[in-house]
Amino acid sequence: MIFDTMISRTRDRLAKRRRYNELVSEILSLSDRDLADMNGNRGEMLYHVRRQIYG
Repeated sequence: MIFDTMISRTRDRLAKRRRYNELVSEILSLSDRDLADMNGNRGEMLYHVRRQIYG
């Protein structure tokens, strides 16, 4: 029971980390031109990704 909970939490954490890393990589790959076209701010985007994934 405790072991199953530990495994489940670990899987959840790994899935969150994987998703976070994917989104960060995607944001970092955007050129300044891409960001300007979207009226985006890289720092703000990274902040929102962190909040979305980790709360």
